[in-house]
Amino acid sequence: MKVTMFLGLAAVGLLSTVPAAGHAQAIAVGADGTMQQEKPAAVIAPEDQATPEQLSKLFDAMRIKQQMQSMKMMVPGMVQQQIQAAMKEFPTQSKLTPQQREKLQAIMNKYVAKSMELYPADEMLADMTGIYQRHLSKDDVEGLTAFYGSPTGQHLLDAQPVIAQEYMPMVMGKVGQRSQAMTREMVKEMAGVAPASKPAQARPATKPASRPVAAK
Repeated sequence: MKVTMFLGLAAVGLLSTVPAAGHAQAIAVGADGTMQQEKPAAVIAPEDQATPEQLSKLFDAMRIKQQMQSMKMMVPGMVQQQIQAAMKEFPTQSKLTPQQREKLQAIMNKYVAKSMELYPADEMLADMTGIYQRHLSKDDVEGLTAFYGSPTGQHLLDAQPVIAQEYMPMVMGKVGQRSQAMTREMVKEMAGVAPASKPAQARPATKPASRPVAAK
């Protein structure tokens, strides 16, 4: 079993809690098919970069630490479920004694707990600070902190999880329905260019030639 995959989920899962700073960038598809920003983000000159103290206030206003903590509490359960589902696929599981299963579960629990500290929140925030400094000026951070610290900004943070919960099923449903219709249309159009070959009709089996019966 690829245990590292499950342990990685626990650490990497925290990254999904990091919100965008201010606004989403417009995304375009490049000539090579890769996703690219339509307008590259400007790099801030060192003298105009926000200080770590400014960014700490911004992160507090954006509730990033609280989001990380919430995700940290959710990830172990998610990982445990995937581990248990994967372990059921192993034939040897049926041959294990209850004591062996209990010991294996304890080992998994221990390493899932360890995985939560592979990328501690403080280190993650420190790394985020360096990246934010390269792309947000002092004025940017002051403005964002004022916004997220305002009642409107806090209301936005409160509403974002609810908005995502309502919006994502809508997106998945509409994309699923429309992609099925588009696929049928594509197959129909392709059939006009290269019709599917008809299966060859089975020929009736030939009866073996009768042999003359030898005279007794």
